Amino acid sequence: MEAAAKKTILRIELWQATLLITLLVTLGRSNWVDPTALVVGGLFMGINFLLLSFGVAWVLTPLAGKGRVKAGVGLLVLKIVLFLGLLTTLFFRLDLDAISFAIGFSTLIFAMLLETLRRAIKLGT
Repeated sequence: MEAAAKKTILRIELWQATLLITLLVTLGRSNWVDPTALVVGGLFMGINFLLLSFGVAWVLTPLAGKGRVKAGVGLLVLKIVLFLGLLTTLFFRLDLDAISFAIGFSTLIFAMLLETLRRAIKLGT
């Protein structure tokens, strides 16, 4: 993976952490969101994003170079199944508030948008 791509991924994660902490500080004491569900949603998406982005570089790319694309795709499918199982367990065992979880989950999308805007401003486009 290129150094620029790694930096971009880490910047997106930093934006997401900043957004999550900001939401937690501003809305955490209110009755509008459940702080636990908010943090769990943000962590779930942040870990998933890191595993997906670095997993492609560390696992899929070397396997594709050796002609074992099916093994790499199989590992990616396994990750998706494991995360869906974890998500199901989180909702049924911990009784999380779905709206708060979705807000935390959405911080990654906003982090990507902020990083895109930051980069566009930096490049002057």
